[in-house]
Amino acid sequence: MAKFQQQTFAPMDMLDSGESPPAPKPRRTPSSAGSPVPDQTPENKPKRVRTGCLTCRMRHLKCDEGLPHCNNCLKSNRECRRGTKLNFISIDVRGPSSITKGPDWHSAFEDESRQIASEYVGGRERYPPNPLKRRRPPNPSAHAHHPHMAAPPMATAQHSMSTMQSAFYPQDTRNVFHPHGHVPMHHHSNSNSHSESAYASNPHGVPAAAPVPVPDPSPTPAPSRRAAFLETQEEVLFMQVFVEEVALWMDAMDPMQHFATVLSTTALSEQMLLNACLACGARHLALVNTKYNDEKALHYYNKATRLLLDQLQDQNRDIVMCATTAVILNVYEIMSERALQRMNHIAGARALIKECGWNATTQGIGAACFWLNVGMELLSCLHYNWQVAWNPADWQLNMDMQQESSEFASELWCHRILYIIAKVCNFRATIPKQEAPEEKQERAEEWNRLKLMAETWDNCIHDSMRPKSYLLPGQTLSGSAFPDVWVFGRTPIVAQLFYHTAMLLLAQIHPYRGPSDASMTDMQFRHAQYICGITAHVKDRGVASVALRSLAIAASCLQNRREQEEVLAIFEKIRQETGWRIGFLSTELQEKWGWNREDYYNP
Repeated sequence: MAKFQQQTFAPMDMLDSGESPPAPKPRRTPSSAGSPVPDQTPENKPKRVRTGCLTCRMRHLKCDEGLPHCNNCLKSNRECRRGTKLNFISIDVRGPSSITKGPDWHSAFEDESRQIASEYVGGRERYPPNPLKRRRPPNPSAHAHHPHMAAPPMATAQHSMSTMQSAFYPQDTRNVFHPHGHVPMHHHSNSNSHSESAYASNPHGVPAAAPVPVPDPSPTPAPSRRAAFLETQEEVLFMQVFVEEVALWMDAMDPMQHFATVLSTTALSEQMLLNACLACGARHLALVNTKYNDEKALHYYNKATRLLLDQLQDQNRDIVMCATTAVILNVYEIMSERALQRMNHIAGARALIKECGWNATTQGIGAACFWLNVGMELLSCLHYNWQVAWNPADWQLNMDMQQESSEFASELWCHRILYIIAKVCNFRATIPKQEAPEEKQERAEEWNRLKLMAETWDNCIHDSMRPKSYLLPGQTLSGSAFPDVWVFGRTPIVAQLFYHTAMLLLAQIHPYRGPSDASMTDMQFRHAQYICGITAHVKDRGVASVALRSLAIAASCLQNRREQEEVLAIFEKIRQETGWRIGFLSTELQEKWGWNREDYYNP
């Protein structure tokens, strides 16, 4: 206010005449030396900002920062230049302060330093190349059991692992498990996301002179936290349907039933996994009950997919949770898409499974995901006469059938017959249209090796995996046209279906003797009767996925009209129980049987 009172105003006549008023004299204050000095009061000068366009900066004009063109550039018809700034001064490469993370830690750091530096001339060059995806240091105890597998998680995250992880991955040393399971909800295309632990070890991708000290985790157990639970009736219903109906056939080759037991518990604390499970449950309910539509299923599917994509774009992503979620989303897509589109979804899940390093030697949920994905791919390849993309030789499966294994014996034998039928599938898919005599001889030798391998499997399996009874059609009260073959247990049922399917396919693809050969025809009929007999009398809905493909292959060999009609009735029963779109199987069989269109029964 004092400054305002001391200003000198010009008379009106001077302003009218255009003359400039005299500048006010600066106030002088006496100094110690007696000489006058100007007033030291600072004036409020406007600060210089660098947020406008470069055109206004070069013209020394105030930019209104309008987008995509500011007003100054619009008025003067100039190019509104943006994006490249000047004078990138310094980089702060100090590591952030370490934070002790508890079991409820749900935070992540977003590193935008490279993105900001790229907006300056020479800014990005000040940074070293973007660091590769970090691997965790090896765990000596676990590495001793699986020397061929990659390193386990970082030791700094041991204190934040919940008891769920021990059940989730009991002996799998290839766990690239993120210690916090956080799914970042935001992402920038040019940014690089890092977790706090990665930030502390290597901030901005620049190796620090000394590592940031991280306090040793206390040996005392982490405070118990309340278990998560479902809070709405809708979520409870969809999760129950997933566990009781969808996971039922997902665990067809897993006696531990990881999808029905372990994942249903883990999903309560993992939003990405929970939404994938709810999507499958809602989708199945919409297929079997007309009162429900696909809107809820699509809502949960989109949410799970969005969380999965965000996680995949993170360098420190939880690859185990991503692979598990991708497998479950693959199941949803199989229930939703046409048969030909399923292979694309299976390929995406297979890529994540390979990144996790899961194979036939893996145990826990990794093994469940691996065998489920391999099984779904095999069933699709059997339908389209394709080769299995994942070569069975790369599964690292122990095929020494003379060595008896007491632990998970039925599971191991089921995996072995899956390996054999995958080899048969590849052999069938690579049959050339024309081949030289030498090539035909080589294929005949390969055919004999595959047949011997399948027969060796049948001779070496233990009695618990063999049929308990075999009743001819006239000996049963069911009135079925097929024999009553009773196999006890889901895993033995799946194994027997794969075995007879492999033998039936071998009878159709002998290099010298065609399917019309008497011995090959007898071989086809015998194994087709076993497949139809098992499928017609099985009451376990968990084997439906394998039974469908095996039954379709066996039904193509049937000549009796009564047997053909019963096969269509079995398809209708499976369709009602699962809701799967399997009408195309009946269409293909009708064409092979030569039925007239008016006689065709379409379920």
